[in-house]
Amino acid sequence: MHNIHEPKLISGNANPRLAAAIARRMSMHRGISVDLVNARVERFNDQEIFVEVFENVRGEDMFVIQPTSNPANDNLMELMIMADALRRSSAARITAVIPYFGYARQDRRTKARTPISAKLVANLLTEAGIERVLTMDLHAAQIQGFFDIPVDNLYAAPIFALDIEHHFRGQMDHLTVVSPDVGGVARARELAQRIESGLAIVDKRRVRPGEVAEMTVIGDVKDQICIIVDDLCDTAGTLCKAADKLMEKGAAEVHAYISHGVFSGPAVERITGSQLKSVVVTDSIQANETVQSAPNIRIVPTAPMFAQAIMNIWQGTSVSSLFEHATLAPIYEGLYTPV
Repeated sequence: MHNIHEPKLISGNANPRLAAAIARRMSMHRGISVDLVNARVERFNDQEIFVEVFENVRGEDMFVIQPTSNPANDNLMELMIMADALRRSSAARITAVIPYFGYARQDRRTKARTPISAKLVANLLTEAGIERVLTMDLHAAQIQGFFDIPVDNLYAAPIFALDIEHHFRGQMDHLTVVSPDVGGVARARELAQRIESGLAIVDKRRVRPGEVAEMTVIGDVKDQICIIVDDLCDTAGTLCKAADKLMEKGAAEVHAYISHGVFSGPAVERITGSQLKSVVVTDSIQANETVQSAPNIRIVPTAPMFAQAIMNIWQGTSVSSLFEHATLAPIYEGLYTPV
C-alpha cells in the first residue's frame, strides 16, 4: 500500500483560478493551509513544454488540476508532462482532475476511416503515469470504460438544482426543463426530477454538421419558464435557435444551464443578442473577459464540489455521495440559501 501523507494540489495553465479556488476551499474544510505546489510550467521558444516542480513530492498523493480545454492539445500535453514529472519525482499516486475533458465528443467512429480520439487520450493519460481521473459531465458516459484506471465522473446537475431553487424561488411550479436534442433527454430528465418540474424536448434535424434544418418542440411550454440544459455550449447556434423556437411556442422566458462553456467563435455575441434571458455555466473552463462581461452569462463555482471530491478520494470515502444536491447543499452553504 502507498504511504500517502497529505493531498497536494498542482495546477497547469488551463484554469489556475479554479485550482486556487479549490485550494482555498480545502483550506477551509481542513482548517489548515492547503497551497498549490510551487512549480513552473512554461514553454521554450519552439513551444516545447517544460515542467519543474520546486517542492518534494515523494510519497505524496498528488492531484493535477488541468481541464483540457482550448487550446486542447497544449493543455493535454501540459497535463501529461506534469504527470511524468511527478511520477519521476516518486509521487505515491497521481490523480488527474480534469473538470472539462477535451476530445470527449470523439467517443465513437461516426464514419469510415475516422479515429476514436477519446480512447487515444485515455491511453496517453494512463501511460503518462496517471492512476485516477476526476472529471465532470463527460460528453459520453462510456468514456469511463476507455480507461483501465478508476474514473470518477461528477455531475453539475446538483449544483444547477441548488442554483435554480435559489434564483427561481416562488416560481418552481412554472418551470419546464428542456433538452435541446433527443440525445440529451436523460440529462434533462434527471434535472427535472431533482427540481420536480415538467420536461420538454427540442427535436432537431441536421442537413450537415453545424447546420440545423428543422426544429420541433415536443411538450407543452406555453407560459412556462423554460430551462434548457446541456453538457456543453460551443458556437451557441443550436442553443439560440432552440430558445427562439421555445418563445415561438409561447414560453414566458428561456434560460440555459450548461456544464461547460466552450464558447467558440461567435458564441458570446449570439447569446448576448438572443432571446435567452440567462445562460448559466460552471467554471470548469476558465472564462475570458468577453464571457465575464456578457450581460446574460453567469458563472457558478465548482470548487466546493471538486474540493470535497478530492478530499473523499484522499480519505478513501465515497465520491458518489456528491451526486445528490442535498449532500452538496452544506458544501455550498453561504452561496445558496435553502428554499
